[in-house]
Order: sequence, then C-alpha cells, then structure tokens
Amino acid sequence: MSNNVEQWSSKLAFILAAAGSAIGLGAIWKFPYVAGTSGGGIFFLIFILFTVLVGLPLLLGEFIIGRSTQKDAIQSYKQIAPNSLWHNIGRLGIITCFILLSFYSVVGGWILIYIFKGITGELSGLTEQQYSELFNQSISNPSMTIFAQLLFMAITIFVVSKGVSNGIEKASQFMMPALFILFIVLIIRSVTLDGAMEGIIFFLKPDFSNITSETILYAMGQSFFALSVGVSVMVTYSSYLSKKENLPQSAISIVVLNLLVALLAGLAIFPAVFSFDLAPDAGPVLLFNVLPTVFNQMPFGMFFLIAFLLLFLFATLTSAFSMLEIIVAPLAKGNEAKRKKFSWIIGLCIFIFGIPSTLSYGVLSDVLIFDKSIFDAADFLVSNILMPLGALFIALFVPAKISKEMLFHEVTQGSKLSKKVFACWYFLLKYIAPIVIIVVFLDVLGIL
Repeated sequence: MSNNVEQWSSKLAFILAAAGSAIGLGAIWKFPYVAGTSGGGIFFLIFILFTVLVGLPLLLGEFIIGRSTQKDAIQSYKQIAPNSLWHNIGRLGIITCFILLSFYSVVGGWILIYIFKGITGELSGLTEQQYSELFNQSISNPSMTIFAQLLFMAITIFVVSKGVSNGIEKASQFMMPALFILFIVLIIRSVTLDGAMEGIIFFLKPDFSNITSETILYAMGQSFFALSVGVSVMVTYSSYLSKKENLPQSAISIVVLNLLVALLAGLAIFPAVFSFDLAPDAGPVLLFNVLPTVFNQMPFGMFFLIAFLLLFLFATLTSAFSMLEIIVAPLAKGNEAKRKKFSWIIGLCIFIFGIPSTLSYGVLSDVLIFDKSIFDAADFLVSNILMPLGALFIALFVPAKISKEMLFHEVTQGSKLSKKVFACWYFLLKYIAPIVIIVVFLDVLGIL
C-alpha cells in the first residue's frame, strides 16, 4: 500500500509537472548563456549526447526508485536498501535542492523586478547599452532584490503548501503550454532580424576546435541541471504516479520536451545576440539584456515582453516547486497540516540562506570564493559537483540494489518495452553513465 496520500491526476499532469521541474531556469535562462560561454554549437551537440546517453537512463532510474516504493527521496532508498547508507543519496539531493533554490530564487526575483519595470514602462525604448546599465543597477540594489527574492519564495511556498494535485499540478498545466506558444512568437521575430543567420550558425554548427574539458563538464552539468536528475526530485515526483503509467514513455517525453526547449531558447536568443552585435558569452545577464532589446524592435513589443517574462516566471516557479517539494515531502509524510507548516519553515530558511547570493552583485560583489562570486560559486557547486555526484550514486545504486528481474518488471509495467531496449537502457545506466561521470570529474580535477 502506498504511503503517499498524494497522486497525480493523470500521466499528462505528471509529464507537465516533471517537464516543468526540468524546463525552468535550466533551459531558458541558463542554457543560452552556458552555451554562449562554452562554444555554441559544439556545446549543444555534447549536451544532446549527455542528455540522451546519460540523462535519460538516469531519469528512468529515478522514476523506478520512486514509483516502485511510492515514498519520498529518503524513505524510497531505505525501503530498497534497508540498514545501509544508500539513503544518503536522498539526503544529498535534499541538500543540493536547498542550495540550488537559494540562488535560483535570486533569478526568480530578478524576473519579478523586470515584470514590474515592464508594467510601469521602464523597459520601453531603451538602447542595448541602457538595458545593460538598468540590469546592473537593478541587481545591485539590495533592498529591491531581497524583497523580490522573498516574494518569489512566498509564491513557491504557497503553491507547495497546497499539495501535489491542488497546487503543483494545476499551476504546471496552465504554465507549460503557454510558454511554448510565446517561444514560437519570439523565435519568428529573432530569426527575421538582420544578421540573425550568424547566430543560428554559432548555435547549430559545431566547431570542434572549441572542445575543452570545461565544455564537456558544463555540458554534463547542464544536462543534469536541465533534466533535474541527480537530486532525487524525480524520485519524489514519480512516487505520486500510479502503477499503470508507462515510465519509459514518460521519461522520453520529458527528454524530448527538454531538448526542444533548449533548441527554442537558443533560437530565440542567439540570432538576436548576433543581430545586435552583443557578446554571446555575456553570462547570466544574457537573457535580461538581449530579450528587452529584441522585443523593443517589435510592434506591441512591451506587451510581448511582459507576457514572456510572466511565462518565464511560471517556468521558473514550476522548477522551484519541485525543489521545495523534495525537501517538504519527507517531513510532511502526506499530512496536510505538516505540509503547510514545513513548507513555510523550510522556504523561509532557503530565503535567508540565499541572501548572500542576492547581494553578490551588489554590496557583497567583492566577496569571492575560488575567484567566483557567491552566486556563481553556489551555481558551480550544485551544477558541476553535487548534481553529477548524486547522478553517479543513483547510477551505481539502481543496478546494485534492484534485481534485473525487478527492474524489468517496473519498466514494463504499463509499457510494452522489448527486452532488447531494456538491455540497452540497463547497459547505459550500469556501465556508461558511471564511467562518463567519473572520467569527466577526473579530467576537471586534472588527474587525467
């Protein structure tokens, strides 16, 4: 019998919520600037390979852990491997999500600031240089950024406190389809700008001379970040699934949606970057300088910009829901009163923990950790160390602790997966994923 009172109402609801968890800042905000700083087309190609060969097998592995036990990120590992230390994978995921949401909410706050500035007319009619100056002024204003971050966390806490079907699911079902429609509008404008072709070539044509060990590490980190794997978020989400659902189909749907959004984000951003002669390696600020510049060239541009920022906010929130959910679920244990209480307690702790990241573009800009700002150091720790580590442990755990027969039963329950395809997935998870993660790690540490 399931320990979870919560359930998704349908497979589509699960896919939209899981895709929403994955398709947030990872695909829309982070992907374009990491691609821009890591070689464009070659980064995109390596990112696709990691997503299909490592991310997809891991995603399905997390689905199996969650759905087979119907328990949260810690209890699921305990049920499969009692009296062992394996449940610490769940704890690692919770710590990772705590740190991740602490700096993720900072960007969520930036989006809220920009929505406000868009509605009040502050974003209309500026030059690219003025947009750049406005953004720098905005993110270095301590009281404004801290208030915006608090507001973003309050929205996240409120939805998660409502539960899975009443909160997370309802929000995701509206937000995700709307985002795709606006993306298409933006891309049509972006690719029809003068000089857009150069940006399309930069993004879609791999230049193999741009491959470095850092490009490979960032591509792997981004594939985990973009799919929400390695932090047991998908263990928690799949624990709310009924046994009838087709897990391989769900995993493939999420991967395809994810790659599609990465492609859309690249096509929306890079043609515009090159058209306006901006630097593609501008970093985290790329989206906030480029998009207003593009929308400014369009009829009804400010209307579209505000609409896009709202949807960007929705995509960011759907990811934030999943990060808070993984921390709240083990404490709430299906109890509604506990869910409300712990949502607020943990959410406010994350907000306080994130304040140094908020201030790292202002009063704490001189504070560096290994030559990185507090915000960048937190991002590097999560994306390039904690997520790959969590993914490695999950890749080792599934084949070691769940029998091949049990895995086949779970994967084929609700699906008609052939033994050949199962064998291919098992091989990728057991051998390829751990080797790839370890090799990339050793290379970055300078051991190879």
